[in-house]
Formats: sequence, structure tokens, C-alpha cells
Amino acid sequence: MIRIGVIGQSGDIPKELQQLAHDVGREIALRGAVLLTGGTNGVMECASRGAKEANGLVVGILPGDSLDRANQYIDIPISTGLSFDYRSLILVHSSDALIMVAGGNGTLGELSAAYLNLKPVVILEPSGGWAKKVRSIAYEEAYLDERKSLKLDYAQTVKEALDIAFNRVGC
Repeated sequence: MIRIGVIGQSGDIPKELQQLAHDVGREIALRGAVLLTGGTNGVMECASRGAKEANGLVVGILPGDSLDRANQYIDIPISTGLSFDYRSLILVHSSDALIMVAGGNGTLGELSAAYLNLKPVVILEPSGGWAKKVRSIAYEEAYLDERKSLKLDYAQTVKEALDIAFNRVGC
């Protein structure tokens, strides 16, 4: 079973971003993949809701030891006992590919961790945040450093993002 991680902005997010994240989660579920997120709020909660509404399986990789932070759409909450940044490493390593939706500093760290660990990342540029800025700072618009370890992919639509992610994992 394909595992698609969604990384993105936590906290309060604008309505347009809520809908976009919801659509990403829904599309993941409709394609029969498992959705993995950091399990809390913001993009993670909206993607989880979209997947759940499409009868998908939703896994939340949570910081700390408590399940209290898990959003209500998580089917399988995994408490890591770790801080947010280390929790993110488990999310990255557990995903076959990741989709970046908007994002702040934490999401940027997840992108870097995915790159270092050769995990395909599709950046949904219209979502804003770091997703909108990565291309402008990346080497040759496609790499996070001069080693060119893993090419970053960019998408303009949810469907395109999932097409690329599935292609990258060989489906």
C-alpha cells in the first residue's frame, strides 16, 4: 500500500488553504493510498478530513506521548514521545512520497529531511507559504544543494501533485 505524507502549515489557516489541503487528502484516499500527517491541526487536519470523508485510512505521527493533540480524523494515532522536529523525521521516513502544502519553518525542515533521505517531494506551489518560494531559492529551481541528490517536483493542481507522487513511487 502506498503511503503519502502531507506536510504543511499548522495552526489557523485561511479557508482557501483549508479547501486545498482537504482536496489533497481526498485525492490520496480516492487513489487507495494511506495518508500520513503530523496528526495535529492546520493543513494536517484538513487533509485528514478530506481523506476520512473519502473513506481513506489516516495515520497521525504525533509529537509527545499524549494522543490529545491528534485531530478527530486520525484513524491510527502514533505517539512518538518526541518533539515536533524529531516527530517529523518519522513522518518522512514512513512516507513513500510527500506533498508539501504551504508551510512555515517546520515544513521547510520536513522538506530538507525528505531531500536528505531521498524521499520524493511534490510541492503544491499555489498553496503559498514555503511551497510558493522553494523554486526561487532552489539550485537550478529543482535541488536543495549542489549535490543534486533528489529532484524536487512542482505541481499547480491537486490532481497533478498526486499524479507526480504516484509516478515517483512507481505506480
